[in-house]
Amino acid sequence: MSWYPTEATGVCLKQSLRNNATYEDFTCVYPTLGKTYFDWEFPSHGAANVLTFMENNNWLPILTVALYALAIFAGQKYMANQPAWDWRYRLAAWNLFLAVFSAAGFFRMAPHLLHNLWHYDFKTNVCTDGLTLAGFGPTAYWGLIFAWSKFFELFDTFFIVVRKKKLMFLHWYHHITVLLCCWHTVVSKTPAGFIFSVVNYGVHMVMYFYYFLMAIRCKPKWFNPQVITVAQILQMVVGVSVCVRAYSWASEDGCHASATNIKGTLLMYASYLYLFCEFFFKRYMITTKRTKTA
Repeated sequence: MSWYPTEATGVCLKQSLRNNATYEDFTCVYPTLGKTYFDWEFPSHGAANVLTFMENNNWLPILTVALYALAIFAGQKYMANQPAWDWRYRLAAWNLFLAVFSAAGFFRMAPHLLHNLWHYDFKTNVCTDGLTLAGFGPTAYWGLIFAWSKFFELFDTFFIVVRKKKLMFLHWYHHITVLLCCWHTVVSKTPAGFIFSVVNYGVHMVMYFYYFLMAIRCKPKWFNPQVITVAQILQMVVGVSVCVRAYSWASEDGCHASATNIKGTLLMYASYLYLFCEFFFKRYMITTKRTKTA
């Protein structure tokens, strides 16, 4: 596995607060970009404590998804005899918040990922210890936030239930599995999570902003909604491809990719790929054909 030349001189190398791992400080390599970061984006001992908490409390995501499923059942049963809530502007604000949040995460993590993909081979990117690969700076901070964001994204379903919209299997299945997967990726320190989080941030940035425009009824006529689904399908193609390649190296000495995590993530992405392709076909192919026939 190759290393960026700074390792030879010790330039921009630091020790993390977690396991004393040596990592390349991205904000030092690119000082101009580094000046745009805020002090709160640099993890402290608190961030290390969060990682320890996640490692010692694997019951939390399991309990959360169980309560989430129960809330869906109870919520739909309650709303069955209630009028739909007119929460369009609240939904718009929620989607705008998620769009801005996703954009922040994407533009913070994507430059570091591009740096790694340019300077290191792909095997390094999916096998190097996560704290070394992403560092213990802003990139790791936003990666950690990404995992926890899957908890509050569960509120997407709340708006569907109270507005009495159709709740698709793909929707709640995605929320449950992605939360569990992100948590396990963090605690297993699987490096490929770096790639997955950046791609997801990017897709959600566009997707939630589109949902925001839909909620305020300002969707641009030139924007084809099929782009959103295609982007989601491409995200799943990337996920499957990365998992297949990472799994081929997971059993090698020195590779930090968790074979268990990679297999689970591969199954998750493959199921998403099938479901999103099915959704695209039914929504845009069959429906369009029926409309033209009518």
